[in-house]
Amino acid sequence: MKRQCAPLIALATLSVCLIAVACRTVPETGRKQVNFMNPADEAALGLTEFNKLKQEKPISKDQGYNALVQRVGDRLSKVMPVPNAEWEFVVFEDPSPNAFALPGGKVGVHTGLFQISQNEAGLAAVIGHEVAHVVARHSGERMSQGVLSGAAVLGAGYVLNKKTGSNGVIPTAALGGAALLATKAFSRKQELEADRMGAIFMARAGYDPQESVELWKRFAAWRAQSGQQSTPVFLASHPLDETRISELQRYMPEALEDYKKP
Repeated sequence: MKRQCAPLIALATLSVCLIAVACRTVPETGRKQVNFMNPADEAALGLTEFNKLKQEKPISKDQGYNALVQRVGDRLSKVMPVPNAEWEFVVFEDPSPNAFALPGGKVGVHTGLFQISQNEAGLAAVIGHEVAHVVARHSGERMSQGVLSGAAVLGAGYVLNKKTGSNGVIPTAALGGAALLATKAFSRKQELEADRMGAIFMARAGYDPQESVELWKRFAAWRAQSGQQSTPVFLASHPLDETRISELQRYMPEALEDYKKP
């Protein structure tokens, strides 16, 4: 029995050691997270991916859009704690209302976003949210969680196989499905954390953080008008708009404290 359990014990021991070494604290929220990734490696991956996107996606030549994004980006970059960031803000020709940020300070904004952001503070809310993912190092955390989830599924599958005498395929598949749902739920928590942090950052940059609430109201109205069907919340990687709005309102006093500072 001891010999049979040895691989499982070794796996558990390694996981505990990795968690102990890779534990860090998310700025602003104080949440503890596990992240095995090296920040320099994350930044290198971000740069590679961003350069690839610039080759594949058309870049907007709209002077108004570009000037607005550069102005917002300049103000936010001064308050965003991204060590050794090489900031770059690019507007891509894409009708989908979206934006993204990659490790290292690389930010992309779709032209379709401006129909919803509507004003400078609304754009700051979106960019603040996206860069908050970088500040919190959410991408590295997700990769690290994937490693731990995979190890947990394999270990649990091993135990079930020994107990049931099965080949372990069905139990492992079921555990994998449960792990996927847990990952989706974790992703939603990261989104809400980025909302909270983004509101703080935009406030520090001199933008009224209450505009972040109005932004998500506009997103909700756009989704309803465009006839987008909502994914069941337990399967979605992003929280419902009404959840984002209520959570932002809950944390708004915290962001307003920074907005009021001289």
